[in-house]
Amino acid sequence: MNFIEELTWRGMVHDRTPNVEEQLKKEMTTAYVGIDPTADSLHIGHLVGIMMLKHFQRCGHKPIALVGGATGMIGDPSGKSQERNLLDEATLRHNQECIKRQLAKFLDFESNLPTSAEMVNNYDWMKPISFLEFIRDVGKHITVNYMMSKDSVKKRLSGEATDGMSFTEFTYQLVQGYDFLNLYLTKSCKLQMGGSDQWGNITTGAELIRRKTGGEAFALTCPLITKADGSKFGKTESGNVWLDARYTSPYKFYQFWLNVSDADAERYIKIFTTLDRSAVEALVAEQAAAPHQRPLQRALAREVTCMVHSEEEYRKAVEASEVLFGSATSDILRRVDEATFLSMFEGVPTFTVGREKLPLKAGDLLAVEAQVFASKGEFRKLVQGGGLSINKEKVSDAEAVISPNMLLNGQYLLVQKGKKSYFIVKIG
Repeated sequence: MNFIEELTWRGMVHDRTPNVEEQLKKEMTTAYVGIDPTADSLHIGHLVGIMMLKHFQRCGHKPIALVGGATGMIGDPSGKSQERNLLDEATLRHNQECIKRQLAKFLDFESNLPTSAEMVNNYDWMKPISFLEFIRDVGKHITVNYMMSKDSVKKRLSGEATDGMSFTEFTYQLVQGYDFLNLYLTKSCKLQMGGSDQWGNITTGAELIRRKTGGEAFALTCPLITKADGSKFGKTESGNVWLDARYTSPYKFYQFWLNVSDADAERYIKIFTTLDRSAVEALVAEQAAAPHQRPLQRALAREVTCMVHSEEEYRKAVEASEVLFGSATSDILRRVDEATFLSMFEGVPTFTVGREKLPLKAGDLLAVEAQVFASKGEFRKLVQGGGLSINKEKVSDAEAVISPNMLLNGQYLLVQKGKKSYFIVKIG
């Protein structure tokens, strides 16, 4: 596959320096993408850069994931109004290990082929360098005029809501440029990739390589991903959508992709999956013919959830969705694990009742011990009208008894009044 052609049809090329495609056609090439290590999980905002590396490896080239341990201690001014929090070394190392485990789901780190992926941390080569060495060996090659011309610096300095830019942040592009130079010298890395907001930093690195070695290095950026309405991609009301199940459950992760707009789904399926062009075009045609069936969203959610989590977690997420939005049976509900169950019903009114109370008549449990109903009369009325379900089973007998063997995951009852009103009774 031709890497540039592959990224172009996927809408993943924003800008590039001359002769990138010629370089990639000439020989197997090494490229890197920098990753912010300020958390011990990646989020979906990182996925574009990761997918660039994945496609790069699929096209027969060598990807490097650079964890910015040193730059994480500084803060990057690109597109930001404030400096980052600075991290200590122990935290950085922990975050690096967690990030590599996640990247291993996308990149092949284990093969003996020349295209095997690598992970590096710029803290390893920055740590021993003294300030005097850095300004002598790096700083003298890049002028202040050149650094001031970068859009990221100009925007930061002219921003109304800023207190200016610290010297630490101003030197960020030199530190990132030195990363490129170091990888060029030690690993023959000739290409750096990233988001379009990184263009200034990346080209500073290419310029440093040219001035220090006389060699040629290349830059390639992808567009910053937004939603169709122009708002920021990857943010929800509760914050980032993380790749780690501890922070964003597979169910919520799946739901995020399932609920994107039609316009976004058509763009995202090209960017965030490895489905080929014919498969994507077939899905687009299917969507046009039957948009209510949302084939693009369903395929997108399936591909990304399987890639980030697993087919098993994808299956669980689908079944959990059937519980909430479909005609799922109590058997399906009983297969939902506790973490997924709690994720599905986060925010649902929950009542706790002591385990010693069971067995107990449903009316006493739901109207006395737990205030799901205001009175037993209201409980009986809903049962008689056929509007009450417990664990997805219709309650037809107002004298029904709740016993311990009915509990989901050994401690929960899912109570449903009508079609959409859910309550949880936790037996503690």
